[in-house]
Amino acid sequence: MTLQYWYVFPISILFATTAMASGVEGATFFSPLFVLALKLSPEVAIGTALTTEVFGFASGLFAYARKRLIDYRLGLNLLLVTVPLALIGTWASGQIQPVYLKVILGVGLFIVALSFLRQHEKKDIARMDDAIKTEYGGKKAETVLVAANGEEIRYTVCNHTEGMILCGIGAMFMGMVSTGLGEMNGYFLLQRCRVPSKVSVATSVFVVAVTALVASAGHFVKFVQLGGDTLTTVLSICLFTVPGVIIGGQIGSRIASRIPQRSLEIGLAIIFILVAALTLGQVIL
Repeated sequence: MTLQYWYVFPISILFATTAMASGVEGATFFSPLFVLALKLSPEVAIGTALTTEVFGFASGLFAYARKRLIDYRLGLNLLLVTVPLALIGTWASGQIQPVYLKVILGVGLFIVALSFLRQHEKKDIARMDDAIKTEYGGKKAETVLVAANGEEIRYTVCNHTEGMILCGIGAMFMGMVSTGLGEMNGYFLLQRCRVPSKVSVATSVFVVAVTALVASAGHFVKFVQLGGDTLTTVLSICLFTVPGVIIGGQIGSRIASRIPQRSLEIGLAIIFILVAALTLGQVIL
């Protein structure tokens, strides 16, 4: 390993802070950085970004587990689909030519940007939560979670098959280009499945964290097989990104409630559109 990538340490803190505050997958920030700035091949950039993301999500997962907001039964059902499809995406990333992988990454970033522009306002989310509480506030709810603070959350998961299909597609894109699952989860769990927002976010973090771990392991196995400069580069970058995202994850969770969420989402949407344009521009030019 070398120390030449020391400068990604402060960048990792910034990226992880922003990712945790906004709820976007950390690899969405890192993949373009590794492709555009470090000039890594798309496959190596995506695998390294996913490896970094696993450590960033770990702290968030621990926090939600302590709050007892994760619906493990729903999460495990989704993992039955997301894990194998993420591995298929990981395999596919090694079969696709780098130029086409850049195109897929660029298009994926545009989709992420659009998902931010279409995010619901807090009042809309509160309205959906109230509707779920009104409908399942009695004893007819299939799922009852008791949070660490004693709050009882009741709901019944809807549209199981549709959710598995959507999350499976997101997982395949995660394995292929490092992003997509978190956005699909957010849409499915709250809007289509009628899962309360607190549980939606916590369960999504659980599913994304485990799926990212499996996908990153698939990429890392390929790096080990390649060995030489590729493995050295990946380890040298992770030497600085891993502690950076652990620190940034803690900062982001603390300041999330102090940042105007809608302004942050619009700002990130603009940034992702610009980065997507640069990524696709590299292919065209």
